[in-house]
Amino acid sequence: MSAGYDVGVVGAGILGLAHAYHLARRGLRVIVFERHRRAQGASVRNFGMIWPIGQPLGPLYQLARRSRELWLEVLAASGLWHRECGSLHLAYHEDEAQILREFIAECHGEDRPCELWTPAQLAARFPAVVPSRLRAGLWSPLELALDPRQVIAELPAWLARTYGVDFAFETPVLGHDLPRVVTPDGDRIVRRLVICTGTDFRELAPAAFAGSGLVPVKLQMMRSQAFGDRFSIGTHLAAGLTLRHYAAFAHCPTLPALARRLDAELPDYTRYGIHVLVSQNERGELTLGDSHVYGDAIEPFDDPRIDELILAYLKTFLTVPELTIAARWHGCYVKHPTAAYVVAHPAPSVLAVTGVGGAGMTLSFGLAEQVVNDWLGANHD
Repeated sequence: MSAGYDVGVVGAGILGLAHAYHLARRGLRVIVFERHRRAQGASVRNFGMIWPIGQPLGPLYQLARRSRELWLEVLAASGLWHRECGSLHLAYHEDEAQILREFIAECHGEDRPCELWTPAQLAARFPAVVPSRLRAGLWSPLELALDPRQVIAELPAWLARTYGVDFAFETPVLGHDLPRVVTPDGDRIVRRLVICTGTDFRELAPAAFAGSGLVPVKLQMMRSQAFGDRFSIGTHLAAGLTLRHYAAFAHCPTLPALARRLDAELPDYTRYGIHVLVSQNERGELTLGDSHVYGDAIEPFDDPRIDELILAYLKTFLTVPELTIAARWHGCYVKHPTAAYVVAHPAPSVLAVTGVGGAGMTLSFGLAEQVVNDWLGANHD
């Protein structure tokens, strides 16, 4: 048996790394177990968006804002690429523009700095945006861009150097009966265990998973060629379909009418849960997506029709010169029908944290801080 650790973290995706960060900052001896050479799940298959704009006002929005603060601290300290690029929701129909006006009105007086911009303002600042029939745009300055592949690949080494976190890569956890954690390389001794394995949650806590209500979700995404400095979109971009996807817009009075129109005019987009987001990384690659297929409807095979629909809708709001798709993939995560995340207690001194759905990058560092404070006490040393 190896020397003991205060806490073991299972999974080196973004939730696992965020928990390791907060635990190690307290001076605890932490080891992270990862079954692969590096994490390969949803944490590397996303847009690289830190996206507070998608969270509803109240505790979740405040959690996203706190997470953003922590992200900026970690990214600056680690030297990882990031950009404070903000976000833009574009409206090409009057009902979409009305949703944006209602959203602005709801945010009045709240700590959510956003503005409604005119087509002229948008064209002046973001020339790649399609100007034809553009009604308005919702600008938010808070959103961040990063490269999830770089973050997941390089953050472990920084955590090891800075906080002494140990990493056991290519080391699956086969079982646990604390203080024993069973791996193919022998038992490890840990006082506490945090399971952050995403869709693999049920392998280590089957009873807790069975009662969690979590549903698997599959999404398809694409990445363009690298444009370098030749083409920049300048911000994260979204359009009308996104307005019915995020809970931030759920209380807008005319949203049901917008949803009915979209269902009637774009039934395939409803069928596949498609809304279209665009982000851009340091190399100038555009990340494009995505779709949402749930539960028993998920198949292991990707559907080229979904990619065609995403690219068709992209053309309605963004002009990309000589777009070439350099990579296509799908990702899977688990999502709760009503809760923004799930924190389970499958055994004494064991936590499982999952179910952040498509908000994993946005909420990760704030959620991990909250979980660790609740678990160990805010003043634990």
